[in-house]
Amino acid sequence: MPGPAQPHIEPNKDRSARTQKSTGGVAALKAQRTPPADMNEREAMRAYYLTVRRDSEALAAPLAPEDMVVQTMPDVSPTKWHLAHTSWFFETFLLKPHARNYRPLNEKYDLLFNSYYQQVGPQWFRPHRGFLSRPTVAEVMDYRAYVDGAMLELMEEAGAALWQKLAVLITLGLNHEQQHQELICTDIKHVLAQNPLSPALYTPPAESTSAPALSWSEFGGGIYEIGRDMDPAGFSFDNEGPRHEILLRPFRLASRPVTNGEFRAFIEDGGYERAPLWLSDGWNAVSEGGWQAPAYWRRADDGSWHEFTLHGEVPLDENAPVTHISLYEAAAYAEWAGARLPLEAELEIAARGLPLEGNFLMPQRDGGAAPIIHPQAASAAGDGPQQLFGDVWEWTASSYSAYPGYRAPSGAIGEYNGKFMCNQMVLRGGSCATPHGHMRATYRNFFPAAARWQFSGLRLASDV
Repeated sequence: MPGPAQPHIEPNKDRSARTQKSTGGVAALKAQRTPPADMNEREAMRAYYLTVRRDSEALAAPLAPEDMVVQTMPDVSPTKWHLAHTSWFFETFLLKPHARNYRPLNEKYDLLFNSYYQQVGPQWFRPHRGFLSRPTVAEVMDYRAYVDGAMLELMEEAGAALWQKLAVLITLGLNHEQQHQELICTDIKHVLAQNPLSPALYTPPAESTSAPALSWSEFGGGIYEIGRDMDPAGFSFDNEGPRHEILLRPFRLASRPVTNGEFRAFIEDGGYERAPLWLSDGWNAVSEGGWQAPAYWRRADDGSWHEFTLHGEVPLDENAPVTHISLYEAAAYAEWAGARLPLEAELEIAARGLPLEGNFLMPQRDGGAAPIIHPQAASAAGDGPQQLFGDVWEWTASSYSAYPGYRAPSGAIGEYNGKFMCNQMVLRGGSCATPHGHMRATYRNFFPAAARWQFSGLRLASDV
């Protein structure tokens, strides 16, 4: 029996021109990185889809194929894998169930590019993703084009009833892809950092201006509501809800994240050598890993500190927020400073109502400026805490667990967040590698306490 008709795929050059025409300038690109307010506006959803998908390819554009196949530790995935997995997501959860006559480009991609969805089928062993020389980078890009062609056809042809379901899944898939854009940045940074040539993807940014002096903002205690309920008019991940009440004591938050210069003082005071400052597991990690400074810090022959960045190795910027530290290092610094880490609820309350502005990722598009994927110093001191969004993820003292009343969605999609609610700690606020338009005050990121390859820093808190 003959196979079903295949979707029409335009050449990459033509698709790029079509994307540029539909998305417009930088302001339009910023708007189109956020889910449309009305998901029934198909043209807006189409532009949203194209913008996010092209952003992933723009991030990979400065890389050579050799860069995109390397895996330097189990937590790191090759760039090629991220580009394929995000396409597999749309193929698995939208095209196969809902596109008439859709036929996968390669049935074996289900095994290679399924991340952890047990209800979908088996997965390739995560630490061995770097073993796969095939499919090639070119074949993965063909796979992306194939999926995009089918998705555009599905978005155009779906009836009104089906569209209501598709719009929610497309929005989830694009937010999922933005998470992988951040992972592309953090993972390729780890890959390039292992190379003694210290390769740079972008021109180094100018050194930050002086960070303002640290100050404190006080917040009253009482009963607060945090989290959010699932709202079709505004996307959120399932782990951000339900909205619920929480009781807090009065607390204070520092005006900005801890800087490199402040963290260097901790190092020079023997911070990595004083066991009483550390949690027990943290001290074990320091001892076993030989940690003496944040990840990517390098001591020069003259004793000065440098830092490896996606802009190459640069002198340590004393005014920029410290980054690539584990929860253990953040907690030890807070103990040394006579403070503590904030609760995730405290950071959410402080960020509530503030504009979602900050140093976020804007991939280079259409000849625009290259991104600065590196934390920048806080601006001149103002009222209330600064940099609650962007620059660095902020570790909290809160374990990643379900909110009261939480229920994971049914089916394989329900494996997205809920099953990881164990042995993880919450981070808040986003980073310089978090895509513009992806962040919310209720957003809950989570990693194991020892993780250091993400753009993770800290903000001090204390009781009143």
